Amino acid sequence: MNAALPAIPPVLDYLSVAVFALTGALAAARDRHDIVTFWFFAVVTGIGGGTLRDLLIGAPVFWIGDPTYLGIGLLAAIAVWFTAEHLERQAALNWLDAAGLAAYAVIGAGKALAFGVDPIVAVAMGVITGCFGGVLRDVLAGRASILLKREIYVSAALLAALAFVGLLAAGAAPVWAGASGAVAGFALRAAAMVWKLALPGFKAKEEG
Repeated sequence: MNAALPAIPPVLDYLSVAVFALTGALAAARDRHDIVTFWFFAVVTGIGGGTLRDLLIGAPVFWIGDPTYLGIGLLAAIAVWFTAEHLERQAALNWLDAAGLAAYAVIGAGKALAFGVDPIVAVAMGVITGCFGGVLRDVLAGRASILLKREIYVSAALLAALAFVGLLAAGAAPVWAGASGAVAGFALRAAAMVWKLALPGFKAKEEG
């Protein structure tokens, strides 16, 4: 591990998982599932990205030795169960997802760096950490993945992780690098949602 990089405070990881877990439970509410399925959606969405990251970088899977993460999923499921009828569910899901995406991209990149991963690869690990839970949520819900909708999504995770790693390389304190990366990623995703921004799509030449 990289001793120069401080460990991520567990509370930040718990909060990021909680945000994604809420989006999983909201997806379950959309299709009126039972409370156990709410919990399943919440847990899988919350831990999905971090699990894939840990497997790829050879780290112990973060939630295996800490049942707190399962408890977070249960609390998220219960919270959504009792409040979903009073929420604009799609809007709540989108905004929570944007916050989780940005924060978890930074956390994922930070953990990869702490395990000695090359900075460029650490950025990729940040993107995977931020995006994969949402992909799993959409698959479980039987919905088209947000990655297929040409929205600025992966780009927001990329900006968050890249800003964090870049600022660290420039000598910034980890806390400021992390906060700046998360804010940048969230701002880009928020702007994309509010103003319907999207990157140009590929246009193939017509055959004939």
